Amino acid sequence: MFATTSESANTNAFCVWPNEATVKQREPDDAELVARLQVRDETAFREIVERYASKIYRVCYGILGNRNDANDIAQEVFVKVHHSLHRFAGRSSLYAWIYRITVNECYGFLRKKRLATTYSGDSLDDAQAQRMEIADWRPVPDRTAMQRDFINNLLADVAENDRWLLIAKEVEGFSIAELSQMTGLEERTIKGRLFRVRQALATAAHGALNADRS
Repeated sequence: MFATTSESANTNAFCVWPNEATVKQREPDDAELVARLQVRDETAFREIVERYASKIYRVCYGILGNRNDANDIAQEVFVKVHHSLHRFAGRSSLYAWIYRITVNECYGFLRKKRLATTYSGDSLDDAQAQRMEIADWRPVPDRTAMQRDFINNLLADVAENDRWLLIAKEVEGFSIAELSQMTGLEERTIKGRLFRVRQALATAAHGALNADRS
């Protein structure tokens, strides 16, 4: 779904190149693409996918840590974008809007997966559970995966408005100024929200670690 192609023109040695400014077409901005899609120009949607597919996949993989899951959720994101774009009001940038959908889809997927694991575990008898534990045993724990799961469990309890903002800042590396431009929020508002959510996460992490030790 996310593969893109590029075309190159065949030329000969006697070709006289025109001015570069006349050759390079102006890339449409997000507002133009949204306007075109809202009047059912499907080529605009393909351009949106090509523009943001790799970024969205990277976000999904960073949260989920599984390539197949990341690819599936990235595709779900663009399906949702296609069906919901008529509701995009333009108060934030298009990427900020898609990014927020992406983070919500990822954590929705993790929540369903966790519930499915819980219910399937409840239905197993002791012998089945023991066989699964033996089959799933690994001699060396994946510390990166353990850290990611720990952080995801903490972030699952964070309000979605703050969660995607924190991930955009800490994972994607957007500056406060860039987040302000993306969201339309004042910089001091963003700083205040980030400070509060970091404090809440630090408190939650401290409590979780103490609970594990007890």
